[in-house]
Amino acid sequence: MTRVLSVIAAVVAALLVVAPSADALIQVDRGIAGARIGNTQAQVRTALGKPSRVNRGTNDFGRFVVFRYTGGIQVTFQNGGVSTVSTSGLGDRTARGVGVGSTEAQADGVAGVRCESIGGDRICHTNEFAGGQRVTSFIIRAGKVARVDVGVVFD
Repeated sequence: MTRVLSVIAAVVAALLVVAPSADALIQVDRGIAGARIGNTQAQVRTALGKPSRVNRGTNDFGRFVVFRYTGGIQVTFQNGGVSTVSTSGLGDRTARGVGVGSTEAQADGVAGVRCESIGGDRICHTNEFAGGQRVTSFIIRAGKVARVDVGVVFD
C-alpha cells in the first residue's frame, strides 16, 4: 500500500511539473499571460501588475506605449489598446505546451500554424500578414522558438 501511494504521489508531482499554469498561457490569436489584444493599459496592469519599464514613442501608425515585464513579457499599446503581446521567456506556453524553447516541429503542430521562411527568418504563424488579421508568430532561431508574438496586423 505504501508503495502504491508513493507511485501515485510521484505521478501527480510529475503532472504538476509538466502541466502549463493557467495564468502562464499563450492563447493563439488572443494574447499571452493575461494581456489580450484590445485590452486597455488599466486591464493589463490589473492582469500583470506594474511593468518594470514603460517606453513611449511614435511610429508610422501613431503614438505607442510599451510595457515591459520581468520574465520576457512585452505589451505594446497602439490605436486604443493592446496591439501586440510578446514573450521571450520560458514560462508561457500554449495549452499543449508549446513556447520559447520548443522545436520548430512542435510549433508547426499548433492548430492553424504553418512554418515558412520570410525575409531570411524562419517563422511559424497563423493567418496572413494582412491588415486587420490577428497573427500568432513563433520566431525560430537555430531550430527552436526564440520568441512568441500575438498581435494584430496594421495596414
